Amino acid sequence: MVGIYALCDYETLKKRDISLSQFLKICKNLDVEYIQYRDKISNIQTQKENLLFLKYNCTIPIIINDKFELLEYANGIHLGQEDLLRIMNYELKIKNEELLFKFLRKKYPSKIFGLSTHNELEILEANKLPLDYIGLGAYRETSTKEVPNILGNNISYLAKMSTHPVGAIGGVKIDDNIPYISYNVIGSGLYEN
Repeated sequence: MVGIYALCDYETLKKRDISLSQFLKICKNLDVEYIQYRDKISNIQTQKENLLFLKYNCTIPIIINDKFELLEYANGIHLGQEDLLRIMNYELKIKNEELLFKFLRKKYPSKIFGLSTHNELEILEANKLPLDYIGLGAYRETSTKEVPNILGNNISYLAKMSTHPVGAIGGVKIDDNIPYISYNVIGSGLYEN
């Protein structure tokens, strides 16, 4: 059975006039396994307040997208490849991915760590890391983000290479059943049911 990993994009919620409470009701009705909070429009204080609201109003683990400085307010963090480089080079000054994640595991032993991947090389590199899951995509084109590389049915071949559970990202629908995929990562598709 494929789980649902819900994307809580705060800008999308605002545009659709959906409150965080309404978002949580949708997630509970769909039996969501993870919620990733993404916010590119609010200041850090508002993001912190929103994270804490989500965390204390549901039992679903809350993952922060990219913002290392907000990790303490969430159950985990999901990093894109560019964010990984930013944190390694500028925030923590650790030049090796393996050392970075060993450090993070030691400092935050109960946190969840996820990483975006897009190809064989990134998956093989991720296999060496102490991650809880990887995101893999984009599966299909999506209207919310421009994606240069669409994996299509090749996503199953790539997912099979991963030693970690895999979340399919990009244009994924709730009822997609993709071989070797553990989670359907759903953004705007949450509101179409």
